[in-house]
Amino acid sequence: MSQGWSRRAFVAGLSAAGLGAFALRSRAQEAPPLPVPPLLEGGGDRPIPLVAQPGTTEFFPGRASATAGFNGSFLGPTLRLRSGTEVPVRVRNDLQEPTTVHWHGLLVPSAVDGGPHNEIAPGGTWSPLLPVRQPAMTGWYHAHPHMRTGPQVYAGLAGMLIVADGEEEALRLPSRYGIDDLPLVLQDRAFDRSGTLVYPRNHMTQMHGVHGNVMLVNGVRGPRARVPAGLVRLRLLNAANARVFDLAFEDGRRFHWIASDGGLLREPVPLESLVLAPGQRAEIIVDFSRGGTAMLAHRATSGLVPMVSFAPSGRDDAPRALPDRLARWDTPSAGQAVRRRRMTLTMGMSGMGGGMGMGGMGGMGGMGGMGGMGMMGQGIDGRPFDMARIDHEVRLGDVEIWQVSSQPGMMMDQPHPFHIHGVHFEVLRRDGGAPDPLDAGRRDTVLVDAPVDLLVRFTQPAAQAPFMYHCHILEHEDAGMMGQFRVA
Repeated sequence: MSQGWSRRAFVAGLSAAGLGAFALRSRAQEAPPLPVPPLLEGGGDRPIPLVAQPGTTEFFPGRASATAGFNGSFLGPTLRLRSGTEVPVRVRNDLQEPTTVHWHGLLVPSAVDGGPHNEIAPGGTWSPLLPVRQPAMTGWYHAHPHMRTGPQVYAGLAGMLIVADGEEEALRLPSRYGIDDLPLVLQDRAFDRSGTLVYPRNHMTQMHGVHGNVMLVNGVRGPRARVPAGLVRLRLLNAANARVFDLAFEDGRRFHWIASDGGLLREPVPLESLVLAPGQRAEIIVDFSRGGTAMLAHRATSGLVPMVSFAPSGRDDAPRALPDRLARWDTPSAGQAVRRRRMTLTMGMSGMGGGMGMGGMGGMGGMGGMGGMGMMGQGIDGRPFDMARIDHEVRLGDVEIWQVSSQPGMMMDQPHPFHIHGVHFEVLRRDGGAPDPLDAGRRDTVLVDAPVDLLVRFTQPAAQAPFMYHCHILEHEDAGMMGQFRVA
């Protein structure tokens, strides 16, 4: 790892001390079963139905919290799309405020990307047709409205998205959804002493984004998953607003990292820990054949924080050996880049807000107090986001190098997860040297703890509605750390 790891650990450990009381209370209770989101398959002429709706959720027994979700009260179903198809989706907005649905990691034209320009009014519907033309990968979908992404995702408007294809299926990786192929949506959320969900709004959340005092996996605290006693595939999604997860098993066991944001790696990589920034995904293969309960934990600065446990049982007749090679793709050479762009993520200190609240969620049917965070002068290259301004013009089919860095000396050099819509890129350099090992693969989100050079190929058009690029600490994005570009 790079020398920037100390800063990553700082962010990963924010609010870790507040996790203790809730974690101890949770351990005293029987672990709930891991809920597996329903699977909706895309295909044919019938649209996938999604409804953004308000709801209530009991994260602690007898304590109902105002939340929101897709087709339910918190989070949403897993969508599985097949490469080479066109998938119709019908999204209805039953909230009392506008929303959008961004297909994070899906390479589609900006007209159906679901950014802030694709707003769905309260009571309205949106019916995009998604052309799926990319290799197998794990992505996700989430709300992305202008200045309200943080509170809406925090409320629960997110879900996992899987692209499948024949090349991946030929590898015979674990693929039985909910059995040996598990979606794990990782989040942290803040609860008050009564066990009610709150959205903190104070000086720290303005600076660092919202960090919670309780860990959730698929929307519950400390779940236990029953798995076959063999190889199991875990699809990990960091759907937190701001927390960087540093994941490892409590017993120190190794696992194999097989996929990053954009799909399979070229070959499996053995690891004992994995850092996942907000918005990033990873697929890992874990061998549970030796039996015994195993715990996946977040390595906070205060120690291990349990996330989800696994209870192997029975025998697994599936193949136990991973293939030596996973995927092949052509990486453009840096010499093919027609342009180099430099972008600096900038922070200011003006306009502090305060207080906490969920109180009635401002128009979402029960979760007030979750409005805009109050501007801090955040932006890119010293300018806050402007819906009416196009920051960059890009030619369709071009390859470019984007160098992204953060303003030196600000915010204790806090790392920023940087996401670009409509593309997958590869990390060329980090801090002037070679990329970190965990930079490998095709990406749409990268942790910027030092200047990074990204090799980007633009394959999707954005002639009218632009694509976004932004910090994926959602409170930073809402406060203006976002730009937009056209591709034509």
